[in-house]
This record gives sequence, structure tokens and C-alpha cells, in this order.
Amino acid sequence: MLFSWPWALLSVLIIPLIFAIREWARRRRRRAAVRVTSIALVRSALPGRTRWTRKIPPALFIAGLALLAVGAARPQASVPVPQTSATIVLALDTSGSMCSTDVDPNRITAAKKAAAEFIESQRGGPRIGLVTFAGTAGLLVPPTDDTESLIEALDSLTVARGTAVGQAMLTSIDAIAEVDPSVAATGANPGGGGEGYAGAAIVVLTDGANTQGVDPQTAAQEAALRRVRVFPIGFGTTNPAPMVCDNSQFDGGFGGWGGGFGGRGRGGFDGGRNVRMIDEPALKQIAQTTGGSYHRAENADQLQSALDALPGSFTVVRQRVDTAAAFAAGGAVLITAALSLSLWWNRPRTVH
Repeated sequence: MLFSWPWALLSVLIIPLIFAIREWARRRRRRAAVRVTSIALVRSALPGRTRWTRKIPPALFIAGLALLAVGAARPQASVPVPQTSATIVLALDTSGSMCSTDVDPNRITAAKKAAAEFIESQRGGPRIGLVTFAGTAGLLVPPTDDTESLIEALDSLTVARGTAVGQAMLTSIDAIAEVDPSVAATGANPGGGGEGYAGAAIVVLTDGANTQGVDPQTAAQEAALRRVRVFPIGFGTTNPAPMVCDNSQFDGGFGGWGGGFGGRGRGGFDGGRNVRMIDEPALKQIAQTTGGSYHRAENADQLQSALDALPGSFTVVRQRVDTAAAFAAGGAVLITAALSLSLWWNRPRTVH
């Protein structure tokens, strides 16, 4: 717990001062005590309370003063708060290995379908942007709440050579910076940051390893400096499978199946069968560096489940909330209870 006015905690020193005054008054009353001849008469005049009940009002009073002192210091608690203006950028791998048929009918088709369902499920919620990456990365759709334009853009995805995971993350950061003033672009000073995470996140869906461009860990550090979390998803199996894409899924400059399709990286292609491995250690490190989480999906259902589970992570952020009013209210209740009990138990009693 943090305090806006920590010096106000010094007001708690009034409590030992009250104890000192009470002790001084008690000793003074003892010196001024009056002798009486009938002990029975004194006992009948005293309130009918035990030793413990006599201590309840002072204890409540002291506790109430302590709460008021803490409230005066303006305490702040870090609590989870729904982020209604969150920005999500989906960075989708469109390298040639996304034509692998280990996921029916192929990875690129399954990824497009899962992304479309995810976008539809967020209708009316956070802004969503689309970035695609193969040998280079590009912004397909800037962050928007126009669900139809996002889903329509997915239909135009085509595969190409290479896998630039790091560049995709930097492109995503710049896309977020265009709509969120609290996030600096990659060429600007990110500043000193702040508490918690920004109301923005990047989801990187890839089936391979970075083959060119910016190192993913360098890009992850840039995201971390801006408090932007990255949630990588490793998609596909490790089983060799034929690669099949229809004509609408080929980039114009792809060059056909036979010419070194997709780049090298970890693994390659053997007889038109994908044997490339997902670089899980690198993806897990990206998540750890940025405060995100890594997810593994070997089929379409697992991919959909991974996407569905993400919004709860990046549409809720932690913010400081002033709790001074709660402490003040609690202190007032305790002091009121102390005074009420004291007046009730010390009310005049009729002696018969």
C-alpha cells in the first residue's frame, strides 16, 4: 500500500498522547478520592460491567483514531480494473510453412478462422489491429473497432518467404503508439514508464522461428520498456506434413514450391513436407521479458481456446485507487460506537 501524504501518518502520535493524559487524570482522581463508609452503596452505584467490557469503548476509540490517521495519509491500493480502451494487435505469421496441412485444411486457413472468431467475440470492446509478417512485417489494419473491416482483411492473407518475428513486434508497437499516447513509438524515447502495464497488448501467432530482421529479444525489450505485454502462440505440430495452399493464398512474388520456400531458420523443407520446428524457448522468453504468457496450440481447437483465454489477461490492468474514504468511514464508525457504548454503560442509575 502506498500513501499520497505519508507525513500525515504522524497524526497517529495523538494515540500515545491520549494514553498519557488518561493516566495523568487517573492518578489525579486517586489523590482526590473521597472516603465513604458503605462499600455496598458504592458498588450499587457503579455500572454493572466486567473488567473487560470497561475496556471495549477505549479500544474502539483508539482503533478509530488509528484508521482516521491512516486515512489522512491518503492510502492507495493497486487493484485490477477493467480496461475499456484496451488496444490489441494480432501479429499473424504468413510464412510459407503456414501452408502445412498438419492442421486441417492447412495452418493459414485455421489461423484466419480462429482470428475471425476472436475478433467477432471482441465486438464493442477493445480496438484491434492486424499485422502480418513473413520476410518483412506490415500493418494490415490499424487498431480499430470496425469488426467488419478486420474480418474482411483476413480474407486477403497470403503466404511468402521468411519469418520476421522481431520486426512484427516492432511494427505492432508502432501501430499501438498511433492510437495510444501513453505508448511511445519505436524510434522515440519510451520514458520512465509507470506502474503496471499499458492498456495494450500484442498477440504473436507463429509456427516457426525468426529467420531474418530484428532479433525477437531486442523487440521484446522495446515492448517491455513501453509496458506492452506480448502473448506468443506457437501454432502447429512437429509432425512432417504436405504443404498445400490454393492460388489465392500465394503471394505474387513467392516463386513456387521448388525454390527454397520459406527460408531456413530451425529446420527446413524436405520434399514438400514441413519439418520446421517452433522456437518455443524464444517465444517463452518473449513472454517472460514483457510480462505476457506463452501458449501452445497444435490444432484449430487449441488455437481457438488460446485466443479465447487471452482477453482476461490484457483487458484488465492494475491501477492505484484512493482508499482514504474507506479508512475515514471505518474510523468514524468505530469512534461513534465507542462513544455510544460509553454513554450507555455510564448512564445514571437509580439506587434503591
